[in-house]
Amino acid sequence: MPENFVEELRWRGMLHDIMPETEELLLKESVAGYIGFDPTADSLHIGSLVQIMILMHFQKSGHKPIALVGGATGMIGDPSGKSQERNLLDEETLNKNIEGIKNQLARFLDFDASHNNAAELVNNYDWMKKFSLIEFVRDIGKHITVNYMMAKDSVKKRLSAESKEGMSFTEFTYQLFQGYDFLHLYNEKNCKLQMGGSDQWGNITTGTELIRRKAGGKAYAITCPLITKADGTKFGKTEGGNVWLDAERTSPYKFYQYWLNASDEDAENYIKIFTFLEKEEIEQLIIQHKEAPHLRLLQKKIAEEVTRMVHSEEELENAVKASNILFGKSTSQDLKGLNEKTFLDIFDGVPQAEVSIADIETGLDMIGALSAKTGFLSSNADARRALKENSISVNKEKVKEDYTITTADLINNKFVLLQRGRKNYFVVVVK
Repeated sequence: MPENFVEELRWRGMLHDIMPETEELLLKESVAGYIGFDPTADSLHIGSLVQIMILMHFQKSGHKPIALVGGATGMIGDPSGKSQERNLLDEETLNKNIEGIKNQLARFLDFDASHNNAAELVNNYDWMKKFSLIEFVRDIGKHITVNYMMAKDSVKKRLSAESKEGMSFTEFTYQLFQGYDFLHLYNEKNCKLQMGGSDQWGNITTGTELIRRKAGGKAYAITCPLITKADGTKFGKTEGGNVWLDAERTSPYKFYQYWLNASDEDAENYIKIFTFLEKEEIEQLIIQHKEAPHLRLLQKKIAEEVTRMVHSEEELENAVKASNILFGKSTSQDLKGLNEKTFLDIFDGVPQAEVSIADIETGLDMIGALSAKTGFLSSNADARRALKENSISVNKEKVKEDYTITTADLINNKFVLLQRGRKNYFVVVVK
């Protein structure tokens, strides 16, 4: 007997809309269900992580998850929740994006074909490319009326007086394309359920309607709430843009920091949505957090769980070490253990100056390192004063005026970290 998937979503705050009889069906039998992913980039970001978590819960509950990558629909653009038309992608970019997304999803779902509920990856371009316009209009278009399509919120908003852009025919047809995906998977994979964000309800129900009218079958739908932040800013965004699941786009350190910096109110939601911790453990953590909010227990636990799941145990350890470099006690050895990207991420925005490798090879004296060669401190006198006050560190270790910087001090063979006091950092780049 499958576990209660819907109840799991409900207590975690991940259930928004559900079609009648869906919960009963999922308790009665193992069901194939799908979620669509947009191939607008070669990596998913943490906004997509909600949908990934739903598919993971779905599989854990004994059901069969299907991840659909929208190779065809990605060429059109979904109007749901958008104020303007999206850029259309060429086939080469789409294929690169689809490959990247497939590789990422394989980290989260079990695709072992020997298991009854093995996950599957499908690309709707594989079946849409065979369709001629005449066939699509004749076989699919006639089953859904324009009145039905116009009644959808996503369409109404774009056609309203507030929308200056209007809506192209391309976008208007999107719900028919998505509806056909559901029909195709219903016929070919016995897929009875589509899931997605609450902004997808209109598109999903077009699919259930198409299955009813064209195949005479019954299909089901579940949506989850769109994740919002308590302060009104967009979830998954930072000043630098999206928080990506790809380590090349968002380093594990920055990824870890994103969760660590969540507000207390958001952390209470995130711990339920983005981890697999049991209800009792989460409730206990929330109580402990409220007793000592300054310890940020919730944020630390979320950051640990999500970074481990998305990256690895090793990357989590590196992210924690990197965080300690700025916010805790660390040594020059810790610094030298960082890769270049993480080092630059930690000290993003910190002033820099270049010195030649020849200066380092012959030994760079501290006065030169602090003033003449770098401009970190305003004058030689200021440099001497700071050194006498014992407030200067090289690579997190205190130094005196007689210290000489050599190649042994290089981090990644190209950086030296200078520091005055606790928070005044400076990066020397050796060329």
